[in-house]
Amino acid sequence: MQQLFLGLAVLACPVGMGLMMWMMMRGQGKQGDDASKGVGDASKGVGDASEQQQIRQLRAEIDALKSERTDRHGPREP
Repeated sequence: MQQLFLGLAVLACPVGMGLMMWMMMRGQGKQGDDASKGVGDASKGVGDASEQQQIRQLRAEIDALKSERTDRHGPREP
């Protein structure tokens, strides 16, 4: 009986790892299908108005942060 538990403990890690890898690969397939169809891609005009408004707000915030950083540290040299 003790050997059975030891055997299960030894197999738990590789079996669990394989299961997690399988689930991650399965999840990536769904994301790849959505990306290839252009689902949620605001640059192509796909998506609702609230998504596009949020993207505009985020881009404005990024621009403001970049300009703040430039003001504080000076222009970046390539």
